[in-house]
Amino acid sequence: MLKKSHFTAVALLLSVMLLSACSRQGIYETAIGFERASAGLEADNVTVGDLEIAYLRNAEANNGDTIVLVHGFGANKDNWTRIARELTDSFNVYAIDLPGHGESSKPLDLGYRFEEQVAHLAGILEALGINEMHMMGNSMGGGITALYTATHPEQIKSAVLFDPAGILDYENEMVGMVLAGDNPLIPGKPGDFDRLMDFALEKRPFVPWPILGVMEEKAIANQEVNQVIFAAIKEVGFTPDFRNAIERIESPVLIVWGKEDRILDYRNGAVFQKAIPGSQLEILEGIGHAPMIEAPEESARLFLEFAKPFISKAD
Repeated sequence: MLKKSHFTAVALLLSVMLLSACSRQGIYETAIGFERASAGLEADNVTVGDLEIAYLRNAEANNGDTIVLVHGFGANKDNWTRIARELTDSFNVYAIDLPGHGESSKPLDLGYRFEEQVAHLAGILEALGINEMHMMGNSMGGGITALYTATHPEQIKSAVLFDPAGILDYENEMVGMVLAGDNPLIPGKPGDFDRLMDFALEKRPFVPWPILGVMEEKAIANQEVNQVIFAAIKEVGFTPDFRNAIERIESPVLIVWGKEDRILDYRNGAVFQKAIPGSQLEILEGIGHAPMIEAPEESARLFLEFAKPFISKAD
C-alpha cells in the first residue's frame, strides 16, 4: 500500500494534470516518473549485442551493496518501485526490463526458456559492470533468479524469490484456466488487464484510471511476444531439469510467498525450500502473487533481516 503522504502527493498531482487537460499518455509518463523519483530511481538503458535494454537505477549512487531486481512474466521494471523506495538509501538498486518486456527490445526469435533468459540476464549485468549482487525475482523472475543463483554462485550474495515459477507440484485455478484456453496473464482485449490485476493481486494498490488505461494498452500491444514467452516457459514446472539445477545452489536464499496466490500455489514454497539447501521460507497471510507490490515494507524488512549477515558494511 502507498504511504499516506505519498498517496496524497500522487492524488494531488493527478488532479492538477486532469484539470489541465493532459493526455492519458502524458499523465501516465508523469505519474511513472514521479513513482520512480519517489523511490530514488531514474531510467537508463544499455545496448547488449542487438538488444536495447531498459532499466532503473539509483539516481544517486552510494557505497552500499548492489541489488538486482527481476520482474515476472508480462511485467516490467516498474513493478519494483514500491519496494525500491525502502532500499535505495542503503543499496544501489537495478531493476531490469528483461528482453521481451517493458521498454526493452522484443524479438520474437530470441529464445525465452529459463536457461536462455539467465544467459540474457548475465550479458546485461556484464554490460552494466555488475559482478556481485543480491538478487530478487518475482514469479518467472523468481525462477530466473533461482537458476541464475545456481549457475553463477560466485556473483550472488543472497537471493530472494517472491512466489517463484519453476515448480508446480501443487496446482491451482490458473493451470485449469490455461488448459481451457483462457490465460488471464495475457491481456488481449479491453477489460483483460483489470481482470489480470484482480486475479494476481490480493491487495491491489491504487492505480488511477488514466494510468490503468495506458497500462492495458501496452499489455495488449505485447500480446504476441507474451504468447511466445509463455509458450517457452510453460513446461518448466513439469520437468525435472529446473529442480535438479536449483539443488546445486550454495548462496543463501529466502523464499517469500503470498498465501492467497491464485497463479502459483503457495504450497510450492515448501517444495522450493526442500530443493534449495539451507533456504528459508516465509508465507504472508492475505497477500497474493506479488508481495513486493502488495506489501513492500514487509517484503523489504524480510530481506534486510535475512540478508544482514551477507551485506557488506559501507566504508
